[in-house]
Amino acid sequence: MKNRLIVNETTVNVQKFGDMDYISLTDMIKAKDGDFFISDWLRNRNTVEFLGIWEQIHNPNFNYGEFAIIKSQAGLNNYKISVKDWVAKTNAVGLRATAGRYGGTYAYKDIAFEFGMWISPQFKIYLIKEFERLKEIEQKQFDWDIKRNLAKINYRIHTDAIKENLIPPTLTANKIGIVYASEADVLNMALFGMTAREWREQNPKAKGNIRDYSNASQLLCLSNLESLNAVLINDGVPQGERLAKLNAVAIHQMSILAKNDEILGLKEKGDDL
Repeated sequence: MKNRLIVNETTVNVQKFGDMDYISLTDMIKAKDGDFFISDWLRNRNTVEFLGIWEQIHNPNFNYGEFAIIKSQAGLNNYKISVKDWVAKTNAVGLRATAGRYGGTYAYKDIAFEFGMWISPQFKIYLIKEFERLKEIEQKQFDWDIKRNLAKINYRIHTDAIKENLIPPTLTANKIGIVYASEADVLNMALFGMTAREWREQNPKAKGNIRDYSNASQLLCLSNLESLNAVLINDGVPQGERLAKLNAVAIHQMSILAKNDEILGLKEKGDDL
């Protein structure tokens, strides 16, 4: 997965390799005045010592023998080493040289922050700030995905209850679909005060459905309503009575959630629609 940071008007790509975030040093060096190369930074003795300590902590397969040779030569005027050579000789994992459209030299975030200091202290601070902002966005999206998936799981429970209790075996596929749509709109009416069709008519340019534009509080309430409706269906409660009960529950739960600042802080996509 690829993301981008904007650091002092410099675009810096971020990629995940496995579950680790790597930041493009190739992009970062564009912010440094003059002609400098990553190999210049890599030949510095302090850099080599830092990379060696990082690998010792994070990489059980690090080649200490080759590292010792490189360390002994680092800083000499006639010594130079590329990222590919560093990785090949020491089996390092903190730096990566990649090819392709977004290719270049990438470093694990800890190392990238250290490289940012080599560009300038100001650049390092802004880089860390932008990276933390990116992580916050990813976490909010992750939280939204969890709630969305929870709603989908409960919806399966809900539709199974409809199938087992409301759909006679002789109904055609079209009629079954009508029953499903009707029950889905029971939940829509209880929580949103409108059917899916009414929402689409009011939002003709929107992609997806009303639930795709729900916020965290609404998705949580929807999950509860789906579970409750499944129980009411199993108990044989008529649809009209269920709608009234579900609406009362939705009003009660949303009034509680509206007072919860922590949940309201998880603003999701589509909140302003």
